Amino acid sequence: MSAISGISPSQDLASKFAEAIESKSVRFIKASIQNESIVHDESIPISGSFEEDLNILQEDHILHPDTPAYVFVKQDPPSPDWLAIFYVPDTAKVRDKMLYASTRASLLKSLGSTLFTDSIFATNKQDLTPSAYLAHQRHQAAPKPLSSREQEIADLRVAENAAASYEEAEQAIARLAQGDQYTIVILTIDPPSETLHLHSSEDIAITNLASSLPASEPCYALLAWPYTDNSVVKREIVFIYSCPSSSPIKNRMLYSSGSGGTYLSAKNIIIETSSDVTVASRKIETSDPSELDEAYLTQELGRSDSTAASESPVTSTAPKPFAKPRGPGRRK
Repeated sequence: MSAISGISPSQDLASKFAEAIESKSVRFIKASIQNESIVHDESIPISGSFEEDLNILQEDHILHPDTPAYVFVKQDPPSPDWLAIFYVPDTAKVRDKMLYASTRASLLKSLGSTLFTDSIFATNKQDLTPSAYLAHQRHQAAPKPLSSREQEIADLRVAENAAASYEEAEQAIARLAQGDQYTIVILTIDPPSETLHLHSSEDIAITNLASSLPASEPCYALLAWPYTDNSVVKREIVFIYSCPSSSPIKNRMLYSSGSGGTYLSAKNIIIETSSDVTVASRKIETSDPSELDEAYLTQELGRSDSTAASESPVTSTAPKPFAKPRGPGRRK
């Protein structure tokens, strides 16, 4: 999934970058995300040395204090290399931070990643001064433990990966809301980072619901379920929290604490995406994913057998109690 955000460079940006490589007279190319595309904002010619020209980036009309941007910088001759600057201010909007982070990798790949031999992740313009760049070079060359600045960069990269993972899950939920089939989106949590990830998204037959969920690890699932109500076909999305009894207790506690927040976030995305689908008011919880079938869901949601748009007759199945994870023992 190289293009996680689904946003790609415009043809104009690609052409301007190719022309800059050929002319060898351009120092900076600035680009930004507009209308679901990465567009060319401006090209700035070489006027001095690489370090001297970096001062141009301090001007607010080039880089706004609160607005993210991509900046491609030509190194001094005889080097043919370019530096990629990912400028994402701390004061930028959260959604903009996520969007620029999740588009970064696909942008470089589209323009030619081999041309960029170095990159800077800047959270303010002080990271882009000549002295800051020299410090960056020293850090790059130094065979020693991470400095505080390098740790900040590493933390930023971790945050970018988390943002990209959330963006991927968000887009899968939005697509789920816009479809018209039995579709399931499965979300999992990476325990070390406690980051939500998209596990899978696919159209399924309702008879394959149980087998589509992990058998020994917890997960959250969003099932789009078409059904009929008084001869009217409707589509409802059901939130399922599956927590097998055999899964590690730490994982069970992690998923249990995140269940409510994940449900509300998914519900908000669905409501914002489509008015033709509803979200079931009751969450389905199970400690045994193998018991999940149409009869089980029908009974748990309080529907009658006649409302299910099933390919096969519905049989009644008594729900099994959900085994909630036990909390840690009381300290003495």
